[in-house]
Amino acid sequence: TSRHPANHGWRSVIKASDEYSDCLCLSYTSLRWYHFDLSRHAAEALLLSNGKDGSYLLRNSHEGPGSFALSVRAKDSVKHFHVTRKSSGYAFGFNEFASLQDFVSHFANQPLLGSETGTLIVLKCPYPWHVEEPSIYESVRVHTAMQTGRTESDLVANAPSFGTKEGYLVKLGAVVKNWKQRWFTLNRNELKYFKDKMFDEPIRTLDLTACSAVQFDYSKDRVNCFCLVFPERTFYLCAKSGVEADEWIKIIRWKLSHIRKER
Repeated sequence: TSRHPANHGWRSVIKASDEYSDCLCLSYTSLRWYHFDLSRHAAEALLLSNGKDGSYLLRNSHEGPGSFALSVRAKDSVKHFHVTRKSSGYAFGFNEFASLQDFVSHFANQPLLGSETGTLIVLKCPYPWHVEEPSIYESVRVHTAMQTGRTESDLVANAPSFGTKEGYLVKLGAVVKNWKQRWFTLNRNELKYFKDKMFDEPIRTLDLTACSAVQFDYSKDRVNCFCLVFPERTFYLCAKSGVEADEWIKIIRWKLSHIRKER
């Protein structure tokens, strides 16, 4: 029989014998949507590329044994939620489940999940760890070196970040100093804003590689404001809550730190 990576993953984080038995009471197929050590970035790429709205998967969290992350696709972004193994069961959201079986059974009822930022997601489709793929391969017809003298140390792996976010923010106009609600999307190193959510073409695309700073702003007569500093202009934005403003700031700061490391 083939080894299910989920079985190995649960064993690695569950030490007590009764907890270990709890894990083994599930069949291998019960946790087909458990992806073991899949990273946050890989989970986002997987769900955005192949999943759909409401697709979700469970993976190990980097916070240590007994900590898991539920990654959920919400339209064009991916949200991540904590799942914690406790002595009394599994804690997720406002609920605590006595056993792993109870936790898994909960998802069969397609629960509705609401995040701090107001996003509502119905957990519809568990994303399996094993996906059939066609065994179609191209034949090599040309294979020649384009450069000489390079060594293995010249091979530098590089990829843009997959962190995404979207939502409504209120933006201060540049010429007419009034505040207007706009729909913002953050993908890779681009922050786009649209007149509204249903519009396909953005009003403007901000290249974060040119952004020097993002921080809370208290100079305007509004709450939950933050600003993005560019050479030609500082953009002032307001979220509907301090939590959401902080979330925008953290993910943009994280992207800026990665941009600086790549320079």
